[in-house]
Amino acid sequence: MNPNAAPKPAQRSGDTAPRSRTSRFFRFFRFSHGSASAAAMLVALASAFALSQAFRTVGAMMATPLTGYFGLTPQQLGIWAGTFHFAFGIMQLAMGVSIDMFGVRRTVLTAFPLAVAGAVLCAMAPNYHALLLGQALIGVGCAPAFLACTVFIARHFDASRFTAMSGLVMSMAGLGIVFTGTPLALLIEAASWRAGYAVLAGFAVLSWLVIFWRVREPARAVDPESAQAAPAERQSLRKAVRELLPLFAMPHTLGLICFACVSYAAFITLRGLWLGPVLHDRHGLSLVSSGNVALVMTVAGMISPALFGRMDPGGARRARWMMGCALAAALMFATMALTHSSAVDIGLPIAYGLLSGYSVLQYAYTKTSYPAAMTGRAMALLNMAMFLGVSLMQWTTGVAASWAVAHGTEPFRAVFLTIAGMLAAGTFAFLVLPRAHVPARPGA
Repeated sequence: MNPNAAPKPAQRSGDTAPRSRTSRFFRFFRFSHGSASAAAMLVALASAFALSQAFRTVGAMMATPLTGYFGLTPQQLGIWAGTFHFAFGIMQLAMGVSIDMFGVRRTVLTAFPLAVAGAVLCAMAPNYHALLLGQALIGVGCAPAFLACTVFIARHFDASRFTAMSGLVMSMAGLGIVFTGTPLALLIEAASWRAGYAVLAGFAVLSWLVIFWRVREPARAVDPESAQAAPAERQSLRKAVRELLPLFAMPHTLGLICFACVSYAAFITLRGLWLGPVLHDRHGLSLVSSGNVALVMTVAGMISPALFGRMDPGGARRARWMMGCALAAALMFATMALTHSSAVDIGLPIAYGLLSGYSVLQYAYTKTSYPAAMTGRAMALLNMAMFLGVSLMQWTTGVAASWAVAHGTEPFRAVFLTIAGMLAAGTFAFLVLPRAHVPARPGA
């Protein structure tokens, strides 16, 4: 029996009694072919995305114990955190091609074991270089996680549900960041940082098994003529790179890239790397207390995208909102740099969590800034810029902190001033470089 076939009226009425609650829940996830099984598949894929979010934010709780165990400098700490995002970012294009050629299921099942292997390597790492290799493997393994979810939604759900379903996936994936707050801090204090990586490796194995069990990509309808022409048009990495080049011929692309490199990076650099060390070293908070602050900031960050999605002004005002929020964030980091108040260093990260959702406006801006035929490539380029920007900012702040220590300056002042400066520079570039002429709200 075809699981994707629409049930007949008689069958639907017969199923109502035993599955009334389930049917009400899955009605929201209506599959384009009428099958509620797409919901379970999407949740399975989202579990890998949640693990990706956890791996990218472990640094806030692990930075202090790793520094003590391996004797890391701030620069080495920045390189360790940035390695994940560098590997993740450079693999986005290759993973997109793989999904086009081999499908969501095969791509994730092939790549995600590398994340498991990397987590196991990090849990057993005898030295810093093994830790870096593990981070790189985790980054490559997690690279298709979010892309797989968005492609699955685009292919198998009604187009009108894309934004809502993408937001739902983001919310579910936020559970991974929640884990790297108080729960991870408690685990590290009870056992060690190695236990944190081991538990994440175990969760990753479970996620892989669930995807293997639940995800089955239904065949999509293909026009015979297009199927006959498919071999000649089949995607390749070289072809994908060539398809990105026309984006750079458009004058507003450079400004968007400059802004994308810093907007999301500032949030992850604080939440995923420096929040724990600044609370522990500057104010003497315990690892669990620091985890509590990270947890509250994470919850605020999970709420924020939905708020900005509802408040999106559209049109030219959207770009002004993006720049205004980025400058507000830069002022927050400058304030944290120039003060040594525990109230500021606890309160402003939480406030910044509520502000951080403005980065989702970039997706709407990108969607309206390019022709429909170029939207996919523009989104891929935006994702690459965002994650490579995280790697760059984490490495740069590590260099700044090491320079500060060598010159007798407080390292966190250098870290936060560097983030503020990069945010200001990216926003200034977006302001002075050509921007896209976007339609007013109805077309946004």
